[in-house]
Amino acid sequence: MNPEIRKLIAEHARLAVDVGTLADDASLYEAGMTSHATVNLMLALEAGFDVEFPDSMLKRSVFESVTTITAALAELQPQV
Repeated sequence: MNPEIRKLIAEHARLAVDVGTLADDASLYEAGMTSHATVNLMLALEAGFDVEFPDSMLKRSVFESVTTITAALAELQPQV
């Protein structure tokens, strides 16, 4: 899941640095992601992983890092 998440971050988060250089727990906001880019990333994650983020997850902390995004997606995806 991590490579797919990083690919979507690279395409939609508009970071000032290469996402490949960031640790999984590095702040995407400190790396330059704006609130507008967060919305674009969220929509891309929903489409890419066939999930929908509930209102309770629409907060900055969910999209803070690769680690927090991975945890949120794991919670939303049905276990196969």
